[in-house]
Amino acid sequence: MRIVFLGTPDFAVPSLKAVAKSKHELLAVITQPDKPVGRKAILTPSPVKACAQSLGVKVLQYSKIRLEGVEDLKALAPDIMVTCAFGQILSKEILEIAPRGVINVHASLLPKYRGAAPIQHAIINGEAVSGVTIMQTEEGIDTGDILAVKEVPIGENETAGELFDRLSTEGAELLCKTLDDIESGRAVPVKQDESKATYVKTISKTDALIDWSKRANEIKNLVRGMNPWPIAYTFLHGKMLKIYSAEVVGGFDCQSFGKVVKADRSLVISCGKGALKVCELQLEGGKAMPAEDFLRGRNISEGDVLGNG
Repeated sequence: MRIVFLGTPDFAVPSLKAVAKSKHELLAVITQPDKPVGRKAILTPSPVKACAQSLGVKVLQYSKIRLEGVEDLKALAPDIMVTCAFGQILSKEILEIAPRGVINVHASLLPKYRGAAPIQHAIINGEAVSGVTIMQTEEGIDTGDILAVKEVPIGENETAGELFDRLSTEGAELLCKTLDDIESGRAVPVKQDESKATYVKTISKTDALIDWSKRANEIKNLVRGMNPWPIAYTFLHGKMLKIYSAEVVGGFDCQSFGKVVKADRSLVISCGKGALKVCELQLEGGKAMPAEDFLRGRNISEGDVLGNG
């Protein structure tokens, strides 16, 4: 089949590579415009653009594809289009260009976790299983028929970044199998159960603020879900304190939440229920380090209270 691929971030790169290596013909790659990065605001291509250029594939970029890209897509005359974390909503006109429509690689077990940041929210909510869904794209947000699903267990201490990497690989494999099934007529679309649908929003930095009144396992999940970005944080002595990893521990009498109950070789904080041992952290103005190293020479002791500034 003749394919146009639409994607932008790292998550989409394995799927792009898989399509490029498949028996299908990759006509072009569409991605978001280059964005300024760093203090010098250097215009930088998306990971998908960089990958496409290394593969020698034609790249097209649009700020608003529904306004700028319709005629280009029609001229390419694809049999099918593939989206993977593209970042723009496609119009009905675009969805109808390819005879076999548009399919999307989504990092959740639809209909749960429709929308943005499904990986982070699955971990924050303490899910034991995630996965990848290949779906037929329609005008709604992740509401189209399901073509294929692959379940993936979530590790007890797995971070969003680690699950991101695994699901991107699983998604690429499932995508190629699904494309072959569509071409051969083996793909069977299945309607989503709307009664089980949930929606999640884009993660922001404010979402990463730790509420110490919550249970220790909930805070641990937040820490995992916010790694590698934006990193869960709290405040110590008026300075932001980022927490990269933590684990739930027992054996502490926690009378109030957010209080340091151990600061000798290890750092343990009381929560609404239970206690959390901080494993890796970073104080504002410093660098990330293990808690044991952090405690050496630091003005932090039992009884100190962490809060929201």
